[in-house]
Amino acid sequence: MDAVDRKDGPDVASLMWGRPWDEVYADLRASADGLSMADAAARLAAQGPNLLEEPGHQHLLLGLLKRFTNPLVLVLLFAASVAAVTHEHASALIIGTIVVLSVLIDYVQEHRAETAAEALRQRVALSVEVLRDGHHQNLPAAALVPGDVVLLSAGNLVPADCRLIKAEDLFVNEALLTGEPYPVEKDARNAPAADEQASTPDNGVFMGCSVVSGTAQALVVATGRATRIGDIAGALRKEPPPTAFTYGIRSFGMLIVRLTVLLVLFVLLVNLLFDRPLLDSFLFALALAVGLTPELLPMVVSVTLARGAVRMSRKQVIVKRLSAIHDLGSMDILCSDKTGTLTEARIKLAREVDIEGADSNDVFQWAYVNAAFETGLKSPLDEAIIEAAPIDITTWRKIDEVPFDFERRRVSILAERDGRRFLIVKGAPEDVLAHASSYRLAGSEVVRPLDDGARAKALATLDRLGDEGFRLLGVAWREVEPQRDHAGAMDERDLTFAGFAAFLDPPKDSASAAIKALAALGVSVKIITGDNERVTRHVCSALGIAIEGILNGPELANLSDEALFARLPVTTLFCRVTPPQKARIIRALRRRGHVVGYLGDGINDAPSLQAADVGLSVDGAVDVAKDAAALILLKHDLNVLVEGVREGRRTFANIMKYVMMGTSSNFGNMFSMAGAVVILPFLPMSPVQILLNNLLYDTSEIAIPLDRVDDAMIARPRHWDMDFVRNFMLLLGPVSSLFDFFTFGLLLWVFKAGEALFQTSWFVESMMTQVLVIFVIRTRARPWRSRPHPLLAACSLGIVALAVFLPYSPLAAWFGFVPLPLDILLTLAAVTGLYLVLAEQAKHWFFSRHGRPPWSRSSRRSAHRLTSN
Repeated sequence: MDAVDRKDGPDVASLMWGRPWDEVYADLRASADGLSMADAAARLAAQGPNLLEEPGHQHLLLGLLKRFTNPLVLVLLFAASVAAVTHEHASALIIGTIVVLSVLIDYVQEHRAETAAEALRQRVALSVEVLRDGHHQNLPAAALVPGDVVLLSAGNLVPADCRLIKAEDLFVNEALLTGEPYPVEKDARNAPAADEQASTPDNGVFMGCSVVSGTAQALVVATGRATRIGDIAGALRKEPPPTAFTYGIRSFGMLIVRLTVLLVLFVLLVNLLFDRPLLDSFLFALALAVGLTPELLPMVVSVTLARGAVRMSRKQVIVKRLSAIHDLGSMDILCSDKTGTLTEARIKLAREVDIEGADSNDVFQWAYVNAAFETGLKSPLDEAIIEAAPIDITTWRKIDEVPFDFERRRVSILAERDGRRFLIVKGAPEDVLAHASSYRLAGSEVVRPLDDGARAKALATLDRLGDEGFRLLGVAWREVEPQRDHAGAMDERDLTFAGFAAFLDPPKDSASAAIKALAALGVSVKIITGDNERVTRHVCSALGIAIEGILNGPELANLSDEALFARLPVTTLFCRVTPPQKARIIRALRRRGHVVGYLGDGINDAPSLQAADVGLSVDGAVDVAKDAAALILLKHDLNVLVEGVREGRRTFANIMKYVMMGTSSNFGNMFSMAGAVVILPFLPMSPVQILLNNLLYDTSEIAIPLDRVDDAMIARPRHWDMDFVRNFMLLLGPVSSLFDFFTFGLLLWVFKAGEALFQTSWFVESMMTQVLVIFVIRTRARPWRSRPHPLLAACSLGIVALAVFLPYSPLAAWFGFVPLPLDILLTLAAVTGLYLVLAEQAKHWFFSRHGRPPWSRSSRRSAHRLTSN
């Protein structure tokens, strides 16, 4: 078997690090020029995609058959079998048909929803630059195979286990495999024999790790489950903690299960006490259980979320995790950086000054050399320096680099010119100043000590430029010995401070309106930035953002968790913060009971994106950020996010409509059936009629995901509140049951109805009340002021018409129906009308009493419990 076809990848890959390249290429049947497309396609077909978990491409028929393993479906099929054995052939056929149709509807809708959602996820799937047929191509990471040659740069996620062919100033974060938080330097030299069996040899980079700085060309030696991370994926793989949405669905399901068990046991007990036929009682109890169970809830949830994802994609938001739609709708605090969100991110170098504020060309010279030789992920400030005025740096030669990191907040370049070597440092002004011991003024060759007076001048210049809205970098240098060929963070000392590079990033015109729109939706914005307070305050002032309070990173470092907890409500700006501090702020906000969104696009944003309830990134972000985010904005614009919040709330509102329907009139009717067995000498409905009732009712609600949503249901953040749902059920359910028992009285004592007429009449009445109440429940407003989607109206009215028509159809005898006299039919219509009027009044009283629906902020503590469990 060829090496590239083996499935024991980790063993093969472990032999790659110390061997000569000609042996490695021969073993993998590869070269430094990469594979051909045809060869790669053959290997992909043989080995499968480069994924830790291969997608289950299940045959459609198998997927459909799998639905029949659902316990409820199995119970119903068992009931159909019992009916067949006892020669109740009509009942067996009808129950089986209804089960198949119900499963088919569920499967088709969910399959379409999952297909749409997966297509959206593929739009933002991880891609990688690969050499194929001798050309650079961007391909999905899942398409990689052993033997491919990939190109890596700062910000990339390593897509597979690779041996380095070339590497320049390459630093990789391997915390996923080693637990070490600090980046590790990598090079392309053969691994020493002692290092070949190391967990992460120095000439290898491994799937899931992230490139912090530098560039590399690497040969893929293992993919998918054959990688180091794939080898231990089973140990690492665990269920993520349930989100508020998942926990809410689970709580609702448990509520229904408890009610179902109680009612079914009650019905069986009563029937046994009255010595009624055991088979009929058993089938009736089973049918009642089905009637109480919201079988379409998974479909409604899947379809509604998938349609929401599709609609959000039209609003330039791609959803990677469907439940994040609910989280976005629930969000009440958005944390974001300043650059690109509040500003245009069109940064221009405006001035270069010394510590006294005088223009200094020296600052630009040093800054340009640093930015030109930097191999890490270049910031917009670096690009602005390079674009400002190109300088000929051919007289310079780069020796080494100390890459940027978010603790030091600076980058250093060791470079040589005319036989002299200099360490050139560029970074956050306060940090660069803190490591300087001297300075030089513009136009002067005299190096002066940076004493307290000079530091005061430097800080005064820094503050003045910050007040004018400039973003600043500090620039410094130090001459080192000519033979120095390596630099480290410890060498960033005794620097000569050259001055400040000042940049302008104009406020974004659309940001002010977007922040006001978010505020109107109940979402407050907090700015978390590494920039200084004065610059951030200037931008907020230009945009009209009210500032309640400011907290700086150094001050934050000295606060206990309790002190930070107390400061959060009165703090709008968090300035000069490090990535760990960002994540700490977000976790503290969540502990206060907020649903927190975080918008970020850099390497340093990944921890914050994971710490937030809903992580948001942009299409142009680095791989690490996009991988950590749950939603991707195709435009770096807060207005896109505003539309996403609205769409998230629309989606959740439609899910809640189904939940409220299932826990009000539907529960009321099933409760009435359970109660009726006590007072009636016969079953209020036959098992087949209950199942038919349930199927028609569910069919009427298929269009709920399409329904319009009132503005009032979008106005505030929303979340699950099972207390509210239960209270609503306890009000509307009894109202429904009251009219059911009123109908029972009319049928028994006024119309003297026998068993068949009673069952037919109540079937029609229950369908009318169950289905038509959607026009009451779907809105907090009066029904005539809120128009439903035409398809929902058509489905609901059509099902009611079908229920009225069935007793007069040729199928009536199959279901045990008899034609209804006109006086009974008109009476049922009148009772239904009265029920809808009373249901509307009860709903109006309930909302006025409780003030807010379950998607409001009224029970935020409840939602916090959901997210913390």
